[in-house]
Amino acid sequence: MRHALLFAAVAALVSSPAMSQSPGRPPVLSNIAPWDQPFLPPAPAWDGASKALLRDASDPWVTPFEADRGHDFSPNYVDTRAWFDRLDAASDLIRIEQFGVSPEGRPIYAVIASKDGAAFDPAKPVLMIQAGIHPGEIDGKDAGMMVLRDIAFYGKDALLDRVNLILIPILSVDGHERAGAYSRPNQRGPRIQGWRNTATNQNLNRDYLKLDQAEMRAVRGLILKYRPDLYVDVHVTDGLDYQYDVTYGFNGEDGSFSRSPNSSAWLDTVFKPAMNAALERQGHIPGELVFGIDDDEPKKGLSDGGLGERYSNGWGAAAHVPTILIENHSLKPHEQRVLGTYVFIEEAMRLLADQGAALKAATDQDRALRPAQILANFEAEETPSSTRPFKGMLYEMYHSPASGRDEVRWLGRPDPELWQMPFYGSKPTLTLNRPTAYWVPSYRTDIIERLKIHGVEMETLEAPRTMNLSMLRLVEPKLATRANEGHVQASVKTVEVERRDWTFPTGSVRVRTDQPLGDVVVLLLEPQSSESFFAWGLFPEVMSRVEYIEAYAIAPLAEKMMAADPALKAEFEAKLAAEPAFAADPQARLAWFYERTPFYDDRYLLYPVGRED
Repeated sequence: MRHALLFAAVAALVSSPAMSQSPGRPPVLSNIAPWDQPFLPPAPAWDGASKALLRDASDPWVTPFEADRGHDFSPNYVDTRAWFDRLDAASDLIRIEQFGVSPEGRPIYAVIASKDGAAFDPAKPVLMIQAGIHPGEIDGKDAGMMVLRDIAFYGKDALLDRVNLILIPILSVDGHERAGAYSRPNQRGPRIQGWRNTATNQNLNRDYLKLDQAEMRAVRGLILKYRPDLYVDVHVTDGLDYQYDVTYGFNGEDGSFSRSPNSSAWLDTVFKPAMNAALERQGHIPGELVFGIDDDEPKKGLSDGGLGERYSNGWGAAAHVPTILIENHSLKPHEQRVLGTYVFIEEAMRLLADQGAALKAATDQDRALRPAQILANFEAEETPSSTRPFKGMLYEMYHSPASGRDEVRWLGRPDPELWQMPFYGSKPTLTLNRPTAYWVPSYRTDIIERLKIHGVEMETLEAPRTMNLSMLRLVEPKLATRANEGHVQASVKTVEVERRDWTFPTGSVRVRTDQPLGDVVVLLLEPQSSESFFAWGLFPEVMSRVEYIEAYAIAPLAEKMMAADPALKAEFEAKLAAEPAFAADPQARLAWFYERTPFYDDRYLLYPVGRED
């Protein structure tokens, strides 16, 4: 009863009459001010020029977002699809393509805008905008609806003369429908929001490399089909309050490391200056994608958030698909974020039309790269690499009776002084040598399938083949103590290389690294890589030992071994002297001898993927 009363109190605090409509429907009382969480910092007043993009509620092609008086609403899956179906039926420039089905059975679809018909002109750049990978962060859907409407009916069809546009309005369709008023408490609207994770409780923006989920497998297939020249993944961030409303980034920004250095340089020197200027002309404040290193001390510093390939921007650099991650600022109103995203989409189309050929050429250069060494396992730098000017918001510290400590109170007003923020980049902690190929045994059909979904080229054996290869012995691998994204992860810092003749049965595959996705192959198949299939716990059988020996058998055998091999005896005695804990453990002492007998499980900790050097 007490919990029910507390929940009712919270609901009363954050609700208003505008909450009375059912999820997924426009508000019944359109004259009610937009709902807002009163515990959030105040939102600075904003009257950007991009407000002119909004159409009146009386317009026959008004979007549900625009029809809402407060522009604080995003339609549900059914109503969104119905609106796009109507647009498709009314315009020859628009078509809908289903490219997957969610775990709960909902079609996953893209809306395509083109003057080319069913087959794209290969000379035209392709822009792919992805919204709703985190469904509560749905700005890209509402902005995309407006852009496509204006292309179809309001004079912006010339955008398609030299560019094709693909919009994924909702990628995580099941999470989108787990909607309510209490989804993202740290985000200002829309007042009904989807859920961050999928129906299987997975975060899709952690699945770009392991490809567990139906949604990510589907979008990978769509990317392989249309080969977008620029892929934009639209999110809404959280954490610090600051003045920027549209922040975005990509691996390789400001000259940092990228697996696609040529396309990253184009994004840095051509795309970014033009995009920032376009956003500023429309009254927005663009900023680089950064993350506060300590929300409790806002001026302590910024980081790049990591360069991992499990995320869209990290995967894009490794797969040589130029990828931008947008993180609109969560404390800005939904209207401001959506309009900023509209400006971003339109300007991206114009830039690709004018200079897309140069981006295509840069991407081709990246696809031809075959680095002999692959840097991996990036971690934050211990010391800042630079200092960055930062447009922060005013704040004060106060003592909270709830937490019992000092907390940050954001005041909702821009700080007139630029903050000078230490910036911590990422550095690699592992260097992997690029082999000629990997050999994956046929019984690991799941691994082979994931590689194929990635688009990796491979040779499938039509008969058994014996090869002399490097096989890796894992040294002291460790399992995580809790699950992450549906997996119990594993890690290994050191491996021992053993040359072996190994027979791979029919159906096994040889995966060359001399291909555009060769870097991805290395990151997936080297067990020391933190993005590998092994690291995600997909090779648990390697860590299972199945044969044992009783003490009554190994003890006399060990005595004979020492008598027959003085060097072994000396090695054992040295270990006893150096490791008192080992010396005091009878089982460990006997196990030491067992591991040196031919009875020991030879495949224990032997990674079953062969490496052709």
